Amino acid sequence: MKVEDLKQGLSSLWESVGQGWHHLRQSASNALTGFKPSEKTNLPAKSDVDDMFYIPSGTWSMLGGNLFEDDNRVVVQLEVPGLDKENLDIEVHGNSLVVQGEKQFERESTQGRYRVLQCAYGSFQRSFPLPVEVIADQARATYKNGVLRVELPKANAGTPRRHTVKVD
Repeated sequence: MKVEDLKQGLSSLWESVGQGWHHLRQSASNALTGFKPSEKTNLPAKSDVDDMFYIPSGTWSMLGGNLFEDDNRVVVQLEVPGLDKENLDIEVHGNSLVVQGEKQFERESTQGRYRVLQCAYGSFQRSFPLPVEVIADQARATYKNGVLRVELPKANAGTPRRHTVKVD
């Protein structure tokens, strides 16, 4: 009976890991963002960095975000640390909020070598599907402590998103 218990335990563990991986893939798929360095990104050459995983031609990073909706507005928050707000471009394209930007590398002022270089640098784009129509020209954005906050008024404020249909 112990072998059967072990098989059942392993089966349950495998199912749990599979469900967790599936959830992680779904929730993080939009947050995983590619960064494409350009000349103005100012990255060090591969030969100047000891980190064996350093790839100066492009990296990936998680740009976590939140989307909140109430009766009158949609609010999007996006974590984009290390950027100057002047390097952000925010637009509404159709039913999506699109945030583009470029994070530039700042070199240390003294001589030395980088042993680890894990932060992402370069240009990026992140999109958020909007759940309702918004008034794009009335949107407001703030950037504080590495978090971009975009508030978009709804085109049909107060209109419920759900409608109950009676069954006859």
